[in-house]
Amino acid sequence: MKIKLRHIICSSLLSMLFLVNVFGQKMQSDNGDGTYTNPVIAADFPDPDVIRIDSVYYFVSTTMFIFPGVTILKSYDLVNWEYCSNAVPRFDFHKCYDLEGCNRYGHGQWATSLKFNKGKFYLLFITLDEGGFLCTAEKPEGPWQIRKLPKGFYDPGLFFDDDGRIYVAHGYNEIRLTELDENFTAISSDSLIFTGDIRRGLEGAHVYKINDYYYLYCTYGGLDGIQVALRSKNIYGPYEQKVVMSEKTHGPNFGIHQGALIQTQTGEWWTMLFVDSGPFGRFPSLQPVTWVDGWPMVGVDGKAVVHYRKPDVGKVHPIHVLPTSDEFNPEDGTAITTLGMQWGWNHNPDSTQWSLTENPGYLRLRTASVVDSLPKARNTLTQRMFAYYSDTLVSMATTKMDFGNMKEGDIAGLAVFQDPYAYIGIKRDNGQNYLIMVNNGVTIDSMLVEESTVYLRANAIYGSGAALYFGGEAVPGTGTAFFSYSMDNESYAGIGNVLNMEFNLKIFTGNKFCLFNYTTKETGGFVDFDWFRNRCGRKNSSR
Repeated sequence: MKIKLRHIICSSLLSMLFLVNVFGQKMQSDNGDGTYTNPVIAADFPDPDVIRIDSVYYFVSTTMFIFPGVTILKSYDLVNWEYCSNAVPRFDFHKCYDLEGCNRYGHGQWATSLKFNKGKFYLLFITLDEGGFLCTAEKPEGPWQIRKLPKGFYDPGLFFDDDGRIYVAHGYNEIRLTELDENFTAISSDSLIFTGDIRRGLEGAHVYKINDYYYLYCTYGGLDGIQVALRSKNIYGPYEQKVVMSEKTHGPNFGIHQGALIQTQTGEWWTMLFVDSGPFGRFPSLQPVTWVDGWPMVGVDGKAVVHYRKPDVGKVHPIHVLPTSDEFNPEDGTAITTLGMQWGWNHNPDSTQWSLTENPGYLRLRTASVVDSLPKARNTLTQRMFAYYSDTLVSMATTKMDFGNMKEGDIAGLAVFQDPYAYIGIKRDNGQNYLIMVNNGVTIDSMLVEESTVYLRANAIYGSGAALYFGGEAVPGTGTAFFSYSMDNESYAGIGNVLNMEFNLKIFTGNKFCLFNYTTKETGGFVDFDWFRNRCGRKNSSR
């Protein structure tokens, strides 16, 4: 075994330092005393659109190339969220979504507009390659119906006006308005209604009609995003513009931008925006809104809030933590056939090559295709990284894997995936099993193992304490991940070197933990994952 000591210190000490710093940290936004802490969800849920139907709030997010995708959450107080549905189980509109010689990394479903009108829910979104799509359902839990539209709209803001007419605002820098018929076919030209003049990049338009004004709630995007409101008494303009939030204080709200306006049932106004949080992705942030001279001003005295009172929704609701761990078996021991909604496949899965029933209580991943690297592998199962509420974002995932049925050329294990990526796993080579650590396609370490079961662990960290764990090796502005293994789930040993995580726009989602099994030779082998546990979340999955 060739452990790179210059890259990683004694893993038992490293894990001890890691756990000392994360134990006792809070795992949810709700402080339990009538206040909350931003981010409202410490995970990658970007481009939020939020609506309220009676006393329930619904939240849609961008998932791009992950399916089931187009995640919808629900809440009763805007702070405590739970999974409601993944509106698009798979996306069968191009072979690239099946990783058939091409991919849709950095593409796929983008910023989605969520609306409710006359008893029906609507999701309008675009993919940069395939165009516009509309999903409809009578209930947010689904089932959702999807269809391709004749025309796509970039960062669409769907709007149903009082007179029954339907519009969509859309565009980048030049915001245009298009009228649609009841089949969501354009029946007008794309009318230019506003051109961004603060800087380039005006986008993310959300359309509202409030007190006889039409509002376009937009952003000048980027790490130092600016949130603006445009208003006019005519939907076609002319519009006047007001900066409603420009947060330049470095911290959990730096550059907060792009999202939705929401009014509670008690009359309060709030907004859900997001903040770029390095390699962990883009985290939603809940901010109060005060109307000043007809403008929705965000935050308090021009500053985004970190700790603040919870929205007044008429009653107190219990704390809820989104699930991040999975035993692949309910506590009552009954068999299950579906994965929890926190999981998503990297591109469309091959449903014939994975199972929860072939070996009840385990997730079985069969090799689905012959490829030469993890980014090309089908049936890679992903999950967002969730962080503790501290100055340093941390997340630790551990899984137990039975690899006794691998075939020659198979590689299976646990990954931290973006660009770059890294993983720890087992490789079957020349009839023997090797524990390997691979960093962005390069094998860093390898050791022969005789057992058929192994425990794999990945630790990810981003923030002010990152360099502490790696002797200053962490690259500023990035995060770091390191890997370890055990044969008894008690004593863990490090392997390989440090992954310097990034938020690379070629992928355009936060780093994810992944369970995978692919082959470089021939299909037919399989591995069984007994459980997946993330120390930043609850044990039970949501199904």
